[in-house]
Amino acid sequence: MPDTTGASYAAAGVDIEAGDRAVELMKEWVKKTRRPEVLGGLGGFAGLFDASALKNYERPLLASATDGVGTKVDIARQLGVYDTIGHDLVAMVMDDIVVCGAEPLFMTDYICVGKVHPERVAAIVKGIAEGCVLAGCALVGGETAEHPGLLGADDFDVAGAGTGVVEADRLLGPDRIRTGDAVIAMASSGLHSNGYSLVRHVLLNEGGLALDAHLDGLGRTLGEELLEPTKIYSLDCLALMRTAEVHAFSHVTGGGLAANLARVIPDGLHAVVDRSTWTPGAVFDLVGRTGKVERLELEKTLNMGVGMIAIVPEESTDVALTALADRGVDAWVAGEITARADHESGAALVGDYAA
Repeated sequence: MPDTTGASYAAAGVDIEAGDRAVELMKEWVKKTRRPEVLGGLGGFAGLFDASALKNYERPLLASATDGVGTKVDIARQLGVYDTIGHDLVAMVMDDIVVCGAEPLFMTDYICVGKVHPERVAAIVKGIAEGCVLAGCALVGGETAEHPGLLGADDFDVAGAGTGVVEADRLLGPDRIRTGDAVIAMASSGLHSNGYSLVRHVLLNEGGLALDAHLDGLGRTLGEELLEPTKIYSLDCLALMRTAEVHAFSHVTGGGLAANLARVIPDGLHAVVDRSTWTPGAVFDLVGRTGKVERLELEKTLNMGVGMIAIVPEESTDVALTALADRGVDAWVAGEITARADHESGAALVGDYAA
Protein backbone atom coordinates (compact mmCIF):
# COMPACT_ATOMS: atom_id res chain seq x y z
CA MET A 1 0.00 0.00 0.00
CA PRO A 2 1.20 3.57 -0.61
CA ASP A 3 2.68 5.50 2.29
CA THR A 4 -0.09 7.80 3.50
CA THR A 5 1.98 9.39 6.28
CA GLY A 6 1.84 13.16 5.89
CA ALA A 7 4.85 15.39 5.88
CA SER A 8 5.93 16.94 9.16
CA TYR A 9 8.28 19.64 10.40
CA ALA A 10 10.32 17.00 12.21
CA ALA A 11 10.64 14.92 9.06
CA ALA A 12 11.93 18.04 7.30
CA GLY A 13 14.67 18.25 9.90
CA VAL A 14 13.35 20.78 12.43
CA ASP A 15 13.11 19.53 16.01
CA ILE A 16 10.76 21.80 17.96
CA GLU A 17 11.19 19.80 21.18
CA ALA A 18 14.98 20.21 21.02
CA GLY A 19 14.50 23.94 20.58
CA ASP A 20 12.26 24.09 23.63
CA ARG A 21 14.82 22.21 25.69
CA ALA A 22 17.54 24.61 24.53
CA VAL A 23 15.44 27.54 25.79
CA GLU A 24 15.04 25.90 29.19
CA LEU A 25 18.78 25.25 29.45
CA MET A 26 19.73 28.84 28.59
CA LYS A 27 17.31 30.56 30.99
CA GLU A 28 19.66 30.43 33.97
CA TRP A 29 22.41 32.15 32.00
CA VAL A 30 20.17 34.88 30.60
CA LYS A 31 18.95 35.60 34.14
CA LYS A 32 22.52 36.46 35.18
CA THR A 33 22.53 39.43 32.78
CA ARG A 34 19.39 41.01 34.19
CA ARG A 35 19.40 44.76 34.85
CA PRO A 36 16.75 46.56 36.96
CA GLU A 37 15.20 48.05 33.81
CA VAL A 38 14.42 44.65 32.25
CA LEU A 39 10.79 43.51 32.44
CA GLY A 40 9.51 39.98 32.03
CA GLY A 41 11.55 36.88 31.37
CA LEU A 42 12.82 34.75 28.53
CA GLY A 43 10.19 33.29 26.25
CA GLY A 44 8.14 36.31 25.21
CA PHE A 45 7.93 37.58 21.67
CA ALA A 46 9.93 40.69 22.51
CA GLY A 47 12.35 41.74 25.22
CA LEU A 48 11.16 44.65 27.36
CA PHE A 49 13.35 47.42 28.76
CA ASP A 50 11.89 50.17 30.95
CA ALA A 51 12.80 53.39 29.11
CA SER A 52 11.68 55.54 32.04
CA ALA A 53 15.20 54.92 33.32
CA LEU A 54 16.30 57.44 30.70
CA LYS A 55 14.31 60.27 32.29
CA ASN A 56 17.42 61.24 34.22
CA TYR A 57 19.06 62.24 30.95
CA GLU A 58 18.68 65.78 29.61
CA ARG A 59 18.85 64.61 25.99
CA PRO A 60 19.44 60.86 25.74
CA LEU A 61 20.82 59.57 22.46
CA LEU A 62 20.32 55.89 21.70
CA ALA A 63 23.24 54.12 20.04
CA SER A 64 22.80 50.80 18.25
CA ALA A 65 25.09 48.30 16.54
CA THR A 66 24.91 44.83 15.07
CA ASP A 67 27.65 42.33 14.24
CA GLY A 68 28.72 38.71 14.20
CA VAL A 69 32.01 36.89 14.83
CA GLY A 70 32.83 35.79 11.29
CA THR A 71 34.52 32.51 10.47
CA LYS A 72 35.90 32.17 13.99
CA VAL A 73 32.80 30.05 14.54
CA ASP A 74 34.42 27.33 12.42
CA ILE A 75 37.30 27.03 14.90
CA ALA A 76 34.77 26.60 17.70
CA ARG A 77 32.96 23.96 15.66
CA GLN A 78 36.13 22.01 14.91
CA LEU A 79 37.21 22.06 18.56
CA GLY A 80 33.73 21.41 19.94
CA VAL A 81 34.08 24.44 22.24
CA TYR A 82 30.96 26.58 22.26
CA ASP A 83 31.01 28.60 25.49
CA THR A 84 33.54 31.27 24.47
CA ILE A 85 32.28 32.46 21.09
CA GLY A 86 29.55 34.48 22.84
CA HIS A 87 32.19 36.69 24.47
CA ASP A 88 33.35 37.55 20.96
CA LEU A 89 29.82 38.45 19.88
CA VAL A 90 29.23 40.81 22.80
CA ALA A 91 32.61 42.45 22.30
CA MET A 92 32.00 43.06 18.60
CA VAL A 93 28.63 44.69 19.29
CA MET A 94 29.04 46.51 22.59
CA ASP A 95 32.57 47.79 22.04
CA ASP A 96 31.29 49.47 18.88
CA ILE A 97 28.55 51.12 20.93
CA VAL A 98 30.87 52.41 23.66
CA VAL A 99 33.04 54.18 21.07
CA CYS A 100 30.62 57.12 21.02
CA GLY A 101 30.61 57.21 24.83
CA ALA A 102 27.37 55.26 25.19
CA GLU A 103 26.61 52.95 28.11
CA PRO A 104 25.55 49.50 26.86
CA LEU A 105 21.96 48.75 27.90
CA PHE A 106 20.78 45.54 26.27
CA MET A 107 21.30 43.19 23.36
CA THR A 108 19.60 40.37 21.52
CA ASP A 109 21.18 37.43 19.74
CA TYR A 110 20.48 35.26 16.72
CA ILE A 111 21.85 31.72 16.61
CA CYS A 112 21.49 29.77 13.37
CA VAL A 113 22.22 26.03 13.41
CA GLY A 114 21.97 23.09 11.06
CA LYS A 115 20.54 20.96 13.87
CA VAL A 116 19.54 22.00 17.37
CA HIS A 117 21.72 20.31 19.96
CA PRO A 118 20.21 21.80 23.15
CA GLU A 119 23.36 21.63 25.26
CA ARG A 120 25.40 23.19 22.47
CA VAL A 121 22.98 26.08 21.98
CA ALA A 122 22.86 26.61 25.74
CA ALA A 123 26.67 26.75 25.84
CA ILE A 124 26.67 29.44 23.15
CA VAL A 125 24.11 31.47 25.09
CA LYS A 126 26.13 30.96 28.28
CA GLY A 127 29.07 32.66 26.59
CA ILE A 128 26.87 35.51 25.35
CA ALA A 129 25.43 35.98 28.84
CA GLU A 130 28.87 36.01 30.44
CA GLY A 131 29.94 38.57 27.86
CA CYS A 132 26.93 40.73 28.64
CA VAL A 133 27.89 40.72 32.33
CA LEU A 134 31.39 41.88 31.36
CA ALA A 135 29.88 44.65 29.21
CA GLY A 136 27.32 45.67 31.83
CA CYS A 137 24.32 45.06 29.58
CA ALA A 138 21.27 42.80 29.70
CA LEU A 139 20.50 39.97 27.29
CA VAL A 140 16.79 40.57 26.76
CA GLY A 141 16.01 37.99 24.11
CA GLY A 142 17.08 36.21 20.96
CA GLU A 143 16.27 33.62 18.37
CA THR A 144 17.52 30.13 17.62
CA ALA A 145 16.83 29.05 14.05
CA GLU A 146 17.27 25.54 12.68
CA HIS A 147 18.20 25.40 8.98
CA PRO A 148 18.43 21.74 7.91
CA GLY A 149 19.51 21.27 4.34
CA LEU A 150 21.27 24.64 4.29
CA LEU A 151 23.71 24.03 7.15
CA GLY A 152 25.39 20.81 8.20
CA ALA A 153 24.27 19.21 11.45
CA ASP A 154 27.24 20.69 13.32
CA ASP A 155 27.36 24.05 11.54
CA PHE A 156 26.26 27.25 13.24
CA ASP A 157 26.55 31.01 13.12
CA VAL A 158 25.83 33.77 15.61
CA ALA A 159 24.92 37.44 15.32
CA GLY A 160 23.67 40.07 17.70
CA ALA A 161 22.32 43.59 18.00
CA GLY A 162 22.75 45.97 20.90
CA THR A 163 21.53 49.32 22.20
CA GLY A 164 23.21 51.87 24.43
CA VAL A 165 22.59 55.42 25.60
CA VAL A 166 24.70 58.56 25.90
CA GLU A 167 23.92 62.08 27.03
CA ALA A 168 24.02 64.33 23.96
CA ASP A 169 26.57 66.73 25.40
CA ARG A 170 28.87 63.81 26.31
CA LEU A 171 28.86 62.29 22.82
CA LEU A 172 32.41 61.42 21.78
CA GLY A 173 33.75 61.78 18.28
CA PRO A 174 35.87 63.63 15.73
CA ASP A 175 34.65 67.12 16.67
CA ARG A 176 36.35 66.84 20.09
CA ILE A 177 39.80 65.85 18.83
CA ARG A 178 42.56 68.47 18.87
CA THR A 179 46.18 68.74 17.74
CA GLY A 180 48.46 67.42 20.48
CA ASP A 181 46.00 64.86 21.82
CA ALA A 182 47.56 61.58 22.90
CA VAL A 183 46.70 58.26 21.26
CA ILE A 184 46.44 55.61 23.97
CA ALA A 185 46.48 51.97 22.88
CA MET A 186 44.79 49.20 24.86
CA ALA A 187 46.19 45.71 24.35
CA SER A 188 44.11 43.10 22.59
CA SER A 189 43.70 39.59 23.98
CA GLY A 190 44.83 38.12 20.66
CA LEU A 191 43.31 38.00 17.21
CA HIS A 192 39.84 38.94 18.54
CA SER A 193 37.20 38.16 15.88
CA ASN A 194 38.61 39.57 12.68
CA GLY A 195 40.66 38.22 9.83
CA TYR A 196 39.87 34.56 10.45
CA SER A 197 39.36 33.86 6.75
CA LEU A 198 43.02 34.83 6.26
CA VAL A 199 44.17 33.14 9.47
CA ARG A 200 42.41 29.86 8.68
CA HIS A 201 43.67 29.88 5.10
CA VAL A 202 47.27 30.57 6.11
CA LEU A 203 47.61 28.37 9.20
CA LEU A 204 45.22 25.49 8.59
CA ASN A 205 44.83 25.19 4.82
CA GLU A 206 48.18 26.33 3.46
CA GLY A 207 50.33 25.72 6.55
CA GLY A 208 48.70 22.40 7.44
CA LEU A 209 48.95 23.15 11.16
CA ALA A 210 46.81 21.14 13.55
CA LEU A 211 44.59 22.86 16.07
CA ASP A 212 45.94 20.61 18.82
CA ALA A 213 49.57 21.43 17.97
CA HIS A 214 51.71 23.11 20.63
CA LEU A 215 53.71 25.81 18.85
CA ASP A 216 56.75 27.73 20.07
CA GLY A 217 55.85 31.16 21.38
CA LEU A 218 52.16 30.54 21.96
CA GLY A 219 52.47 28.70 25.25
CA ARG A 220 49.35 26.68 24.45
CA THR A 221 47.77 24.82 21.55
CA LEU A 222 47.01 26.62 18.31
CA GLY A 223 43.30 25.98 18.82
CA GLU A 224 43.36 27.56 22.27
CA GLU A 225 45.11 30.60 20.84
CA LEU A 226 42.66 30.97 17.98
CA LEU A 227 39.66 30.63 20.31
CA GLU A 228 40.91 33.20 22.85
CA PRO A 229 37.84 35.40 23.46
CA THR A 230 37.80 38.97 22.26
CA LYS A 231 38.48 41.38 25.11
CA ILE A 232 35.43 43.39 26.13
CA TYR A 233 36.43 47.00 26.82
CA SER A 234 33.00 48.56 27.46
CA LEU A 235 33.20 49.01 31.23
CA ASP A 236 36.88 49.99 31.03
CA CYS A 237 36.04 52.76 28.56
CA LEU A 238 33.12 54.00 30.68
CA ALA A 239 35.33 54.04 33.78
CA LEU A 240 37.99 55.96 31.85
CA MET A 241 35.40 58.57 30.86
CA ARG A 242 34.46 59.06 34.51
CA THR A 243 38.09 59.55 35.51
CA ALA A 244 39.73 61.46 32.67
CA GLU A 245 38.71 63.67 29.78
CA VAL A 246 38.28 61.53 26.67
CA HIS A 247 37.80 62.93 23.18
CA ALA A 248 37.23 59.74 21.21
CA PHE A 249 37.54 55.97 21.13
CA SER A 250 38.24 53.67 18.20
CA HIS A 251 37.40 49.96 18.27
CA VAL A 252 40.04 48.10 16.25
CA THR A 253 38.11 45.53 14.24
CA GLY A 254 38.04 44.54 10.57
CA GLY A 255 40.33 46.78 8.54
CA GLY A 256 43.06 47.02 11.15
CA LEU A 257 44.33 49.73 13.46
CA ALA A 258 45.02 52.60 11.06
CA ALA A 259 41.79 52.27 9.10
CA ASN A 260 39.60 52.10 12.21
CA LEU A 261 41.42 54.96 13.89
CA ALA A 262 41.00 57.10 10.76
CA ARG A 263 37.21 56.75 11.14
CA VAL A 264 37.23 59.07 14.16
CA ILE A 265 39.87 61.57 12.97
CA PRO A 266 38.42 64.84 11.61
CA ASP A 267 39.46 66.49 8.37
CA GLY A 268 42.67 68.43 8.78
CA LEU A 269 44.09 66.22 11.54
CA HIS A 270 46.25 63.11 11.42
CA ALA A 271 46.87 60.32 13.94
CA VAL A 272 50.46 59.09 14.05
CA VAL A 273 50.92 55.70 15.75
CA ASP A 274 54.45 54.54 16.53
CA ARG A 275 54.91 50.78 16.09
CA SER A 276 57.99 50.84 18.34
CA THR A 277 55.77 51.37 21.40
CA TRP A 278 54.68 47.73 21.49
CA THR A 279 55.45 44.18 20.37
CA PRO A 280 52.62 42.27 18.64
CA GLY A 281 51.84 38.87 20.15
CA ALA A 282 53.38 35.69 18.78
CA VAL A 283 50.24 34.70 16.86
CA PHE A 284 50.58 37.71 14.55
CA ASP A 285 54.15 36.76 13.71
CA LEU A 286 53.02 33.16 13.18
CA VAL A 287 50.44 34.20 10.60
CA GLY A 288 52.92 36.47 8.86
CA ARG A 289 55.74 33.92 8.70
CA THR A 290 53.61 30.92 7.79
CA GLY A 291 51.78 32.67 4.98
CA LYS A 292 54.59 35.02 3.95
CA VAL A 293 52.05 37.78 4.50
CA GLU A 294 53.50 41.26 4.09
CA ARG A 295 53.34 43.58 7.09
CA LEU A 296 50.96 46.05 5.46
CA GLU A 297 48.58 43.23 4.56
CA LEU A 298 48.67 41.94 8.15
CA GLU A 299 47.99 45.45 9.42
CA LYS A 300 45.00 45.86 7.08
CA THR A 301 43.51 42.61 8.36
CA LEU A 302 44.50 42.03 12.01
CA ASN A 303 44.60 44.22 15.12
CA MET A 304 48.34 43.53 15.66
CA GLY A 305 47.92 43.61 19.43
CA VAL A 306 45.77 46.73 19.89
CA GLY A 307 42.04 46.23 20.42
CA MET A 308 40.85 49.68 21.48
CA ILE A 309 42.20 53.23 21.16
CA ALA A 310 41.43 56.20 23.40
CA ILE A 311 42.25 59.74 22.28
CA VAL A 312 42.71 62.07 25.25
CA PRO A 313 44.16 65.54 25.84
CA GLU A 314 47.91 65.40 26.44
CA GLU A 315 47.45 66.67 30.00
CA SER A 316 45.07 63.77 30.78
CA THR A 317 47.50 61.07 29.69
CA ASP A 318 48.87 60.10 33.11
CA VAL A 319 45.44 60.03 34.73
CA ALA A 320 44.07 57.93 31.87
CA LEU A 321 46.91 55.40 32.01
CA THR A 322 46.56 55.08 35.78
CA ALA A 323 42.80 54.56 35.51
CA LEU A 324 43.25 51.81 32.95
CA ALA A 325 46.04 50.16 34.94
CA ASP A 326 43.82 50.14 38.02
CA ARG A 327 41.32 48.10 35.99
CA GLY A 328 44.00 45.69 34.81
CA VAL A 329 44.08 47.03 31.25
CA ASP A 330 47.50 46.97 29.58
CA ALA A 331 47.69 50.43 27.96
CA TRP A 332 50.36 52.82 26.71
CA VAL A 333 50.83 56.03 24.74
CA ALA A 334 51.21 54.89 21.14
CA GLY A 335 51.10 58.17 19.27
CA GLU A 336 49.66 61.64 18.92
CA ILE A 337 47.36 63.82 16.85
CA THR A 338 49.05 66.24 14.46
CA ALA A 339 47.99 68.59 11.69
CA ARG A 340 47.38 66.70 8.44
CA ALA A 341 49.58 67.34 5.43
CA ASP A 342 48.10 67.22 1.93
CA HIS A 343 49.54 63.75 1.23
CA GLU A 344 48.43 62.20 4.53
CA SER A 345 45.36 60.15 5.40
CA GLY A 346 43.53 60.18 8.70
CA ALA A 347 45.93 57.81 10.46
CA ALA A 348 49.20 56.03 9.83
CA LEU A 349 51.57 53.59 11.52
CA VAL A 350 55.24 54.59 11.52
CA GLY A 351 58.51 52.93 12.52
CA ASP A 352 59.09 49.26 13.33
CA TYR A 353 57.61 47.09 16.05
CA ALA A 354 59.66 46.60 19.19
CA ALA A 355 61.53 43.31 19.26
